[in-house]
Amino acid sequence: MSRIGPISQDWEPVVIRKKAPNAAAKKDEKAVNAARRAGAEIETVKKYNAGSNKAASSSTSLNTKKLDEDTENLTHDRVPTEMKKVIMQARLDKKLTQSQLAQMINEKPQVIQEYESGKAIPNQQIITKLERALGVKLRGRK
Repeated sequence: MSRIGPISQDWEPVVIRKKAPNAAAKKDEKAVNAARRAGAEIETVKKYNAGSNKAASSSTSLNTKKLDEDTENLTHDRVPTEMKKVIMQARLDKKLTQSQLAQMINEKPQVIQEYESGKAIPNQQIITKLERALGVKLRGRK
């Protein structure tokens, strides 16, 4: 192999530099002091209540007063007493246990227990299943 011509480099040199400082680094106390010594312009802005929660915690607003005066009861409706008695009586008339009834309607035994104790939040689909399985009318009662 004979060499023809001088050896040349086909690429440009790559220079690796540090990244430019981000906004947080520019606000650093050391960077600000260095800029002051260099005579550069420094912009300072005082923000109202910056870094404090004074506005949120110190003053009472009208909304706070409304919330204090509010007496509305925000709870879910539970199974009425009449309905839970009807469910229990119909289940006992058919000589079923809670777990057998739950298996008939493809629900967990805990669901039947909650309905009979009055802790459940009424679900129309489950009530429909119970009506079919027990042969009683549960909706329309309060």
